[in-house]
Amino acid sequence: MAAATSRTLKFGRAMRIRQGRDFSRVRQQGQRLVNGCLIGNWRKLSADERLRLGVVVSRKVGNAVARSRARRLLRETFRVHQHDFAAPVDLVLVARPSIAGKEQAEVENDFVTLLRKAKLLREGGGK
Repeated sequence: MAAATSRTLKFGRAMRIRQGRDFSRVRQQGQRLVNGCLIGNWRKLSADERLRLGVVVSRKVGNAVARSRARRLLRETFRVHQHDFAAPVDLVLVARPSIAGKEQAEVENDFVTLLRKAKLLREGGGK
C-alpha cells in the first residue's frame, strides 16, 4: 500500500484532451461502452504516449452548476484511478443525464465497472 500512496495523483494540462480533432479521433477510431451514468469512448495508444482524459457534459444533464459538478466528479474519479490503467489510452467520458444528483462513490463505481468491462484496468486495479 505504501507504493500506491507514493505515486503522484495530479491531473495536469498534459493529461487533458482539449482539441476537437482529438475528441473526434477517439470517437471515430476508438471503442465505446455504456455503463450507468456515463459513456466511455477510448482509443489505445502506443506505450510511449501518455494517458489522457476528455470530458463531455451536455445541457441535458442540467444547468451550469449541475454540468460543472458532473465534470468535477468525472475528473476526480479519473485522477484517483489514473495509475490503475493497463496501457495508455485517450479516454473520453460522456456524462449521461442520470449523473445529476449522484455521489462520488456511485460515479466511481460506474467508472471502475466500465473500465473492467473494457479490459482497460491492470490486474488488481480499481476497488
